[in-house]
Amino acid sequence: MKSQFLIYITILLLTVNVSFSQNDNYRIIFPQTEAERNKACTNCFNTFRQKPKEVRFSIVNENDNLYFQTNDKKWFNKLFKNASDGLALDVVAKDLYNCDVAQIEEKQISGVLLKPVYAQRLKSGLKPNGDDLFRVLLGKVPTELKGKELEYNILFLGHKTLCRYQIIYNLKAYNWDLLDMGMYLDSISFRKQKVIGQGEENVRLRYKTLKFKIPFEKNKSVYSPEDIKPMYDSLNLTDFNIKTINIKAYASVEGSLSRNIELQEARANSIAKAIQTYQKPDIKTTVSSSENWVEFLNDIEGTTYEDLKKLSKSQVKQKLVGAFSEEMEPILQNHRKALVTLELEKKDVYKTMPTEQLISQFNASVKDEDIDKATAIQNTLFEKLKNSEVSPDILKQLEVPKQVNFINLLNKNSAIKYQLDERQIIIVRNELEALQELDPKNPKIKYNLTAIKFKIWRYKFEEVNPSTFKNEIYNLEKYNIDTSLIDRMMVNYHIIQSENFYRKRDYSKKDKSVNFIKAKYEKMPLTDFDYFSLAQFLSYYANVDAAAELLTNKARQIDVDENLLFYYLNLTLINQELTQTDEYRTIMLNAVNLNKERFCQLFNSPEKDGVTFQLLKDDYLRANYCENCVD
Repeated sequence: MKSQFLIYITILLLTVNVSFSQNDNYRIIFPQTEAERNKACTNCFNTFRQKPKEVRFSIVNENDNLYFQTNDKKWFNKLFKNASDGLALDVVAKDLYNCDVAQIEEKQISGVLLKPVYAQRLKSGLKPNGDDLFRVLLGKVPTELKGKELEYNILFLGHKTLCRYQIIYNLKAYNWDLLDMGMYLDSISFRKQKVIGQGEENVRLRYKTLKFKIPFEKNKSVYSPEDIKPMYDSLNLTDFNIKTINIKAYASVEGSLSRNIELQEARANSIAKAIQTYQKPDIKTTVSSSENWVEFLNDIEGTTYEDLKKLSKSQVKQKLVGAFSEEMEPILQNHRKALVTLELEKKDVYKTMPTEQLISQFNASVKDEDIDKATAIQNTLFEKLKNSEVSPDILKQLEVPKQVNFINLLNKNSAIKYQLDERQIIIVRNELEALQELDPKNPKIKYNLTAIKFKIWRYKFEEVNPSTFKNEIYNLEKYNIDTSLIDRMMVNYHIIQSENFYRKRDYSKKDKSVNFIKAKYEKMPLTDFDYFSLAQFLSYYANVDAAAELLTNKARQIDVDENLLFYYLNLTLINQELTQTDEYRTIMLNAVNLNKERFCQLFNSPEKDGVTFQLLKDDYLRANYCENCVD
C-alpha cells in the first residue's frame, strides 16, 4: 500500500451578519454589511482569489500548542499586508453535537475563541517545519477543553475584521502512484489481476475471477450440491480449481436485524459447503452478511411505497409486518441473495513436484527444445517464487541458451526477476536490452523495456527525455501492443509529468497533464483498484470534484469495493446539496452495512482519523449518524 498522509482542505466559508460584543471577542469586527466587509477585506479576498489550489494549510495540535501550517510561505506572507491583518482560532469540542442535544444552536463562533495573532508576529514567527512546510504558533488549547475531542476553525482577519471563517476537513490522500502496467510473460501479468493480451487465449491464463448471483428462497437456509450444480457446471473447471470463495449475503430488510444476519450467514455457509463438495483441494472461504437497504431504497423509487424513504430504518421495519409485508413481497424477494465471487487457479500437474526435480526437468526440456514443457515448468517455478516457497536464487539454475528460439523463456526469467524485486531494475533492463539485440522486433521485450523505463524515470535512476519517451510509447503500436495498454502507459506518462511540473510550480502545465488523464480514463477499461488509484491522484492535486465524479457510479453499486466507497464518502460528505438526496442516504446505508465502525469514524475529528465532527451540524447527516452510530 502506498504511504498515506493527510491533506486538510477548506470546506466552509461563512460570514454571518450577527451582532457580537467586541469586548467578548477580542475586538474582532464582525461586519454587518457587504460593503463593510469588502472595504476591510480587499487584500484577503484578492490573496485567496489568486491562491493556487495546490497551496494547502491546516491547524496542527502539538502538546496542546496550536500551529497554523502551510506549504507556501510566499502566499502566507501576502495574506498579511497590513499590521491589523491576522488569524484567530475557534476551538470546538465534539460534545456540542451529542445525539442527546435536542437542537444545535446556530452561532458564528461555535466554541472558544482564542486571542488573535496579527501580521508582525505571524510573519516573524513562521518557521520551517520539515520538507516544504512552514508553521507559526497561534495559541494553546483552553484549559476547559483539554482532554476533549477538538477541532479548530480559522478566522482570517483583515483590518481586525472577520473576512473568512473556515472549517477544515481531513481528506485522506496518497502519494501519487502509477497504474500497474504489468510485465509481459505469456500474457500481461499484473500485480492485482491477470488480463489477456492481444492474441492470447483463456487457457494461457493461470487465474480467473468469476461472479455469480444466487437468489435465496424465503425461509430456506440450506443448499445442497444439487442446488449449486448448474452454477458449478457452467464453470467448466477442466483446467481450473477454485482457490477462494467470497460470498456477500443479503437479507431483505423486514424483520429482526440479528435474525436476518444469522439466516444469511447460514445460507452463505451452506453455499460454500455445497461448492466445496465438487473438488478435493480445500477452498478458502470468506462470508459477510448485511441487510439489503441499497436495493430496497432504489426499488421503491417511483412506486406507491416511495414515502418509506423518508422513514428511519426502525420505522420502516415497524411498517413491514403482516399484510403490508406480504404486499411488498414481490419487491422484497429480489433482495434476498448471495453475490458469489470465485477465484480460480489453473490446475498444475507440476505443483507437488520437488523444486530440484523441477529445475532438472526444465533444463532437460530446454536441451530437448521442448518449449511447451519448459514453459509449463517455468510457470510452476514462478508461482513458487511469488508465494515465497523457494529462493529467487533458483533462477540462476535455469539453463537457457541465449538463442532466438528460447527468447520467450529468457524474457520471462528477466520479467519475473523484476516483479519479485524491483531493486534489480537496472540489471533487468540491461538483460532485456541484450535480448532485444537477439530479437529486435519482439513485442513482449519492447513492452517490458518500456514498462521498466517508467520506474527508472519516476525514481530518477537515469535521465529520461520526456519527448523521446512519449514517442517510444506510441511506437509500441507498430508491434501490435493493444491500444488499451498504450493508453494506460500514457496515463502514467502524464502522472509523472504532472508531478514534475508541480515541483517546478508550473501549475499550468501540471493542469494540462491532469486534464489529459481525466479525458483518457473515461475511455479506458478500469478495475476497482484503478478507479481508487486515479481518485487518489486527482484529490492529491486538489481535483476533489473530479475524483468524486469518477467514483459516483461505483459508489451506488451494492457490491462496491469497501475502500472505494469510503473514499467516495470522504470526498463528498461536505457537499450539502448531495448529502440531502435519497440516493446519498442509500450510499451511506451501504457503507454502514459494509463497515459500521468505519462509517461512524468519518464523523470524528481529523486528529481521530475522521473527516470532521462538525458535519453533525447538518440535521440530515446527524440523523443518519445518530441512527446508525449511537446505541
